[in-house]
Amino acid sequence: MPLRTPVVAGNWKMHLGRAPARDLVTALRDALGGLRGVEVVLCPPAPWLADAHDLLAGSPLHLGAQHVYWEPHGAFTGEVSAAMLAGIVQYVIIGHSERRHRFGERDEDTARKLRAVLELGMQPMLAIGELREQREAGETVTVLRRQLLAAWEGLERLPARSIIAYEPVWAIGTGLTATPAMAQDACAHVRAIVEERFDAATAETCRVLYGGSVTADNVATLAAEPDIDGVLVGGASLDAAAFTAICHAVAAAKGA
Repeated sequence: MPLRTPVVAGNWKMHLGRAPARDLVTALRDALGGLRGVEVVLCPPAPWLADAHDLLAGSPLHLGAQHVYWEPHGAFTGEVSAAMLAGIVQYVIIGHSERRHRFGERDEDTARKLRAVLELGMQPMLAIGELREQREAGETVTVLRRQLLAAWEGLERLPARSIIAYEPVWAIGTGLTATPAMAQDACAHVRAIVEERFDAATAETCRVLYGGSVTADNVATLAAEPDIDGVLVGGASLDAAAFTAICHAVAAAKGA
């Protein structure tokens, strides 16, 4: 088994009704069921997670949630706890920039969610990234370090093969994409911060993904970079043909 099995995750965000969501899960299950060497994770909206779980039964494709709340139960109208997700999903996106910047989630909220997911044995996909003005001010690494260290507050260790998704905020849904060199530089810094905070072995097995206007046309050059271990895909994950092509391109780039 390779040291870092690449990951391709599709974040559907708030798109698709029940019937088209079921159709997309079915199409991807059939198209990608034979692909090896890449972990494929589908992250549909919360109402369709149970449907997706049933449709993916016996398939090598994995299921992820887009959001979680840190309390196990209580009077939290509209929230979904980690306990509710356990047994349905294997992965949970934590700290996505849309949660941070549209809904005001703080670094300490991200840390609480991360701990709740880890405690129940699920795999968080910790999303981090800088704003355009922060990059232009040369603050990218400072921002990534702050977000990572805050999320790991109180953690003694990270599980093997943990996932961190570097998503520059200025590239999400804008059509702008970091160049492969820019993405590689940021992902290498992320790995260095993991080693600094934990140890070299954790850093070597940690999967660092790139996200931000990933398409079938640009993914191969991104995935060819040594510290990019896959991608977190937004809009292109809603198109079965495009997402399938992305998965195959990552597998080819990583020699799977």
